[in-house]
Amino acid sequence: MSISVGVVGAGYVGLTLAACLAELGHQVMCVDSDGSKIDQLNQGNSTIVEKGLPELIRSSLESGRLHFVLGSAATVVDTEIIFLCLPTPMSETGAADTHLVVEAIRELAPVVAAGTIIVNKSTVPIGFKDVAVAMIGRSDVHLVSNPEFLREGTSVSDFLNPDRIVVGADSAEVAQRFLRLYETIDAPVVITDPVSAETIKYGANAMLAARLSFINSLAHLCEVVDADIDDVLRGIGFDHRIGSELMSPGPGWGGSCFPKDTAALLQTSRQAGFDFPLLAQVIDSNHAQIDHMVNRIEHAAGAPASGATIAALGLTFKAGTDDLRGSPSLEVLDRLIARGASVRAYDPTHPTLGANRMIIGADPYEICVDADVLVVLTEWPEFSSLDFRRIHGLMSSPNIVDTRNILEPIALRDIGFTYVGTGRN
Repeated sequence: MSISVGVVGAGYVGLTLAACLAELGHQVMCVDSDGSKIDQLNQGNSTIVEKGLPELIRSSLESGRLHFVLGSAATVVDTEIIFLCLPTPMSETGAADTHLVVEAIRELAPVVAAGTIIVNKSTVPIGFKDVAVAMIGRSDVHLVSNPEFLREGTSVSDFLNPDRIVVGADSAEVAQRFLRLYETIDAPVVITDPVSAETIKYGANAMLAARLSFINSLAHLCEVVDADIDDVLRGIGFDHRIGSELMSPGPGWGGSCFPKDTAALLQTSRQAGFDFPLLAQVIDSNHAQIDHMVNRIEHAAGAPASGATIAALGLTFKAGTDDLRGSPSLEVLDRLIARGASVRAYDPTHPTLGANRMIIGADPYEICVDADVLVVLTEWPEFSSLDFRRIHGLMSSPNIVDTRNILEPIALRDIGFTYVGTGRN
């Protein structure tokens, strides 16, 4: 069954949602206020780096099931189901900034047809549903919460093969109407109220952030007691209650979701009068991990960082995406620059970078010339297959800090590098 769908916002979530729903056979109109973005999309060019997305966009445009239109929320009033996929960045207080979602709801409320389902796909504060319903002010227009659980780099696969589909609705009939969109997808379905759906989203991201903070703290312990984090995590991961997913240490967690969602959940908890010390510690632990990485790099450079030349591999917050939002790589490098270091960086998705915060190299070898330390900050697979004998000859001092543990320590030490991993002996 083909359903007419409107998607407001052609960002990371909206673009993936629009292309995937069109792939499922629905008629989708995706609107955005950025004219240059719409022009690129209508030419079949994805505006984000995401595996499989360019192909879906092109095929759905060719089939006529997907349309990208320059406009506002009101552009999609003739569709049966309207998704709000607008950014909710972290405000100065730590709460989510919902003004774009609010503007869209206010614009849509008086003009949509009776029976329209407005779906909040944006991550909004817990309890936002009551605010939205009051703004809509119509009993013949329905609000549904359908949180996204997409991982950057694998969002297309995550959408088409989800772990679960969560639907928050005040009516079972509305929930079932909405679920027609996903009738060809075989996945567990959780039908609940909108506030519980909002809490599921925040709870999931907070728990994943807590897992990453624990792994990073465990890696730090391994450094202190001279244990090997790779062996430790292998031994832990065989426990079926724990598993081996999301068990890699790094410079800290980041991205467009974890930092703002953990901060927003903590802010919501405080406003509700609930003390959430565990979540506060998770956030503090992540800040401490970034500091720890900066100190290790500075030590490898001979300390202090002032005057040292740092070559950095990777700028995005993870491999498989061009997203720089909340990137711990950038946070580490900014702190090194603040301590007086000179930074040259290379990332396969960012040949240039604004703000002149560092020099961006055209290739990974160029940045290594006369460098005191080479630091791996993003786990791009191609970094592990670089010619490290060549790099050894280019550097002023052959020091490597591997924050992602993607390189082979023995091979590098045989070449003559001083290798420092994360939690590795």
